[in-house]
Amino acid sequence: MDLRPIRTDEDHRAALAAIEACWGAPEGSEEGDRLDVLLALVELYEAKRWPIAIGEDQDPVDVLQYAIDELGHTQTELAELLGSRSRASEVLSRRRALTVEMIRKIAAAWKIPADLLVRPYKTEHAA
Repeated sequence: MDLRPIRTDEDHRAALAAIEACWGAPEGSEEGDRLDVLLALVELYEAKRWPIAIGEDQDPVDVLQYAIDELGHTQTELAELLGSRSRASEVLSRRRALTVEMIRKIAAAWKIPADLLVRPYKTEHAA
């Protein structure tokens, strides 16, 4: 196994390609072990490169807004994940609560820990 630390975005892209190449490898096999190590290296790099500094007082909408403002995601991307522009707008304006399915999609696509999105928060009802 020729593995090394991920130090640059180029290293990161190469590691993601290597992960894709060995995705689905049987657990305990050489390829499966390689996949486990690559996943750990990518997770560590991403945590350092794109930290999500969210305090206890911040709710899931704050987390989404942070992802849009600081991590390079867009409201259009959120709309695609949630199924419509109006749904994304309702979530961001706190008029609609996130569902478990929405949380799963966002967490997977944007690499946001789901525990940051399942926190309770108040929604505002439309008049």
